[in-house]
Amino acid sequence: MKYEKVPLTFEAQADRLLGRGLIADRDELIKRLAAVNYYRLSGYLYPFRLPNDSYQTGTTLDIVWRRYVFDRRLRVLVIDAIERIEVAVRTTLVYHLTYYILPGATEPAGAFGYLDQRLFPGFKTASDFLKWRSKLAMETDRAKSEKFVQHFRTKYGDEHMELPIWMVAELMSFGGMLTMVKNVAPEVQKQVASAYGFPYEHFISWLQSLMVLRNACAHHDRIWNRESGKASKPQRNKFPLWHASPAIPNDRTGYLLTICHFWLGMISPTNRWSVRVFALFDEFPDIPLAQMGLPADWRNHPLWTS
Repeated sequence: MKYEKVPLTFEAQADRLLGRGLIADRDELIKRLAAVNYYRLSGYLYPFRLPNDSYQTGTTLDIVWRRYVFDRRLRVLVIDAIERIEVAVRTTLVYHLTYYILPGATEPAGAFGYLDQRLFPGFKTASDFLKWRSKLAMETDRAKSEKFVQHFRTKYGDEHMELPIWMVAELMSFGGMLTMVKNVAPEVQKQVASAYGFPYEHFISWLQSLMVLRNACAHHDRIWNRESGKASKPQRNKFPLWHASPAIPNDRTGYLLTICHFWLGMISPTNRWSVRVFALFDEFPDIPLAQMGLPADWRNHPLWTS
């Protein structure tokens, strides 16, 4: 089917929304559309939409805009949490990788062990390993103006074409780190996962879910009522708190917020991230919790009170 929609002026966009029943001052609506664009705002209008494309009675720009602002500020909190988790996991991964000794070897992998494909049996082919290495090289090249990169090149460049792993870790993307975790030697995987008290399969599920959420935040996507895919829940017999009441479904943003809170508690027990989260929800009490996968009394869940 050929796409035949034509662009509309901000004034025409406003008139279309007003014609569908959105209650708003026309001039203010035009200003909002000029700031965030029609397509973006329509994502926040979608829950109010009726089958005939009109909006529910009482749908105001103020209600919709409050959800937009809440979502924007929630993304800032989520990015802050995931940044700290990502840095901690990278640190743990690099530590255990550098001290890992390959079977038959006498010395640990060290600073440049990550260049040895034998440490990454998860890659099915040499081509897959080289593809990952190539992405790391690209990320390193983009950071060539960094002082620590320049210093290393000047002092050690005559002997080493590549940076040591603890420098590379500061430059690699979340995706590059996740690929590394998935393919590194199983012994290292278990050590990294056990540092946070979970089996590897559960640990990697959480990392993948947080990467998707992080990417959504980085691209300024709507996250507050997002369906996130099912992040794993720990075993009931070993981790009963994750199955306590009130139930928090594992396919919505609310569950990922719970993961962030829990993980930050392990990394930095004195962090006050949850205080900031609660303050945001207090400021926007009209946000529908159910669409986030949060029960009405979610703050009393043992994972949030511990």
